[in-house]
Amino acid sequence: MKKLWLPLLLCLGSAFTNLFAQSSTVIREYIATFKDLAMEEMQRTGVPASITLAQGIHETGAGQSVLVRKSNNHFGIKCKSEWKGESVSHDDDARGECFRKYDDPADSYRDHSDFLKYRKHYAFLFDLDPTDYEAWAYGLKKAGYATNPKYPQILIKLIRDYNLQDYTLIAMGKKKNDEGLARVEDVEAPAEVFTSAKYPSGVFEINDTKVVMVPKGTPFLVVAQKHDVSLRRLFDFNDMEPREVAERDQLIYLHRKRKTGANDFHKVSRGETLHDIAQSEGIRLESLRNLNMLSEGAQPEVGETLYLKGHAPTSPRLGSARSPIAYSVATALGLSKRNAADNNENYILHTVQAKETAYGISKKYEVSVEDLLEWNGMQSAALKTGQQLRIFKKRGNATN
Repeated sequence: MKKLWLPLLLCLGSAFTNLFAQSSTVIREYIATFKDLAMEEMQRTGVPASITLAQGIHETGAGQSVLVRKSNNHFGIKCKSEWKGESVSHDDDARGECFRKYDDPADSYRDHSDFLKYRKHYAFLFDLDPTDYEAWAYGLKKAGYATNPKYPQILIKLIRDYNLQDYTLIAMGKKKNDEGLARVEDVEAPAEVFTSAKYPSGVFEINDTKVVMVPKGTPFLVVAQKHDVSLRRLFDFNDMEPREVAERDQLIYLHRKRKTGANDFHKVSRGETLHDIAQSEGIRLESLRNLNMLSEGAQPEVGETLYLKGHAPTSPRLGSARSPIAYSVATALGLSKRNAADNNENYILHTVQAKETAYGISKKYEVSVEDLLEWNGMQSAALKTGQQLRIFKKRGNATN
């Protein structure tokens, strides 16, 4: 009998080894498939990529569970009362529970980020260090995300075993990925930008206020985390509405700007907005308006002189009263000013949905955020639910 047991044990041992190897392979395939989505969502909302991936692996059995196969639901999110989308029935804590169904895994990843970001009982998580995955794991359990008492330990082990922390660091710009994505330190100061604009790399000062130049596409969350400034204060310091990424190369102040400028005057150049001037001179936008008797939205004429230290004796001449929408359409489509109004039929109307961003809409229609703002006469990327946006048709645009 002993001789029979030995080969049986060897066979069982081999089977368990193969099962483990297969499981590890499946998990790595899941990570390779969804790591970019996790990093994009971290840059959009602040949910650590390591946590998102660990939850996705655990909740779906690395993409193999029955629920994920029939619903694309990667995070086990149940319907809840506010869910208006499709659903599936699945046994979990009770039989036949209602779970959200998605057309695409990307929709599930976005919903997961928003689920954490916009529910009050998860708000405390966003005060935690995004690199402290242990605190996030225990915080999720404390907030009631899962009923399994071992939930934090499961996430922590997955993060450690599969080096998921790397994707958090990549998303924050603190580490290069396998494809050579640069860290923020590398992309924050490209030589060609500073040569043409005559701004130094790294942190420097304008009007005795610390500032950095960031290139187009840089996530503001990364800038805030790198310089230890809250995202809310970063936007406040720069007279900006919240947005996801820099829409062009731009100066970003790390402290509140001053109420007066270092220079006495500023002559308005072609293409400069009042916000551009406030940034280049290191003066608060509201102060610049007050000193020059300008109302919100007013744009001085090219060549006008703005006062930066004392009150102007008179307000400057304003730019043309022509509709900013008509003007930007003409610019975007390469039309003459006269013909701009005649081509207004060549656009799509997009109705802004809850939680949509200008950046997300621009990606959907494959246009730039700058074009989107120009076409709609907008001074910032802030949107309101129900707002209608003109999307002018270009080759390759998506349609509703």
